[in-house]
Amino acid sequence: MERGPTGNSQNLFYQLTPDFVLNAVESCGWRTTGEYLQLNSYENRVYSLRTEPGGTQPGQAMTASDQVIAKFYRPGRWSEAAIREEHSFLQELISNGVSAIAPLRQKNGDTLSLHGGLWCALFPKARARMPQEFNSDDLTRLGRVLARLHNVGAAKKTHERPVIDPEHMGYPALEILKPLINPDMRDRYLDAAEGILEFLDDELEPKRFQRIHGDCHRGNVLQTDEPGKPKEFFLIDFDDFGMGPLAQDLWMLFRHDEEDVGEEIDAFLAGYTELRDFDENELHLMEPLRGLRIVHYAAWIARRWNDPSFPLLFPNFGTDAYWFEELQALEKVLHRLN
Repeated sequence: MERGPTGNSQNLFYQLTPDFVLNAVESCGWRTTGEYLQLNSYENRVYSLRTEPGGTQPGQAMTASDQVIAKFYRPGRWSEAAIREEHSFLQELISNGVSAIAPLRQKNGDTLSLHGGLWCALFPKARARMPQEFNSDDLTRLGRVLARLHNVGAAKKTHERPVIDPEHMGYPALEILKPLINPDMRDRYLDAAEGILEFLDDELEPKRFQRIHGDCHRGNVLQTDEPGKPKEFFLIDFDDFGMGPLAQDLWMLFRHDEEDVGEEIDAFLAGYTELRDFDENELHLMEPLRGLRIVHYAAWIARRWNDPSFPLLFPNFGTDAYWFEELQALEKVLHRLN
């Protein structure tokens, strides 16, 4: 009986075949039709599969009963305990009336199973679409969704999930990047990055950290789209779920370089504060958290460079043009903090 990822699981992860995916889903308790589509996901391997009638498990009302989403977790990234905390949080959200997509119970009675050393979870296919734009009413409704999520997140802490701060995501990233940065720009890059991280060191209050989505950008917001039913927003992809400041879940939703960003924030907070208090002093953390992500994201690409898909996905990584663009972005963030 498999107990965890094996030594060969990394190679298998890079070379998943349709037969492997279909057989894994069948062994989890679904009868598939053979229709198979790989979905965009840099970190994991995610597939949409059509299933035979009667072959699915009960899902939420917002889901289609004839399709499932199979997620194979990248080996070595999360421990089994960390994945289970993600699943538990999603169940908590649904139990508290927060719109979310929780993993389905498989034939083994669990939400998680091992296949060739890879952890696999199955999710119901959502009848939803990604909004192209958010108007003020949309942002207000989205504010309510985040408030409900944060109310649930405040109920307990995680023990296995990442902490979003410079100590865990900033300084280790810089150590990876130092030898990769163009020497002509290295000192400027490090000065800007370290200035942002030091600002966060001074301003963040770890005692106030709580469970958050962690990667709450517009691409992870979907809107239900079922005839005859009211439309609602919900969040997907809790793969970066962890402990951090509330502002981490806000800043990626707004267009920072637009003149009306203040109006967007006001509309969002109008809905958020209907259900939960928000200390507006946290808003000043949004810009440095954006800087933290710039550094962390570059190091993430570097860590994944042995994945055959990454050189294809990020062909400019490591070039002079790449580092110059990153440097400009960091210096712009730092300038706004002074």
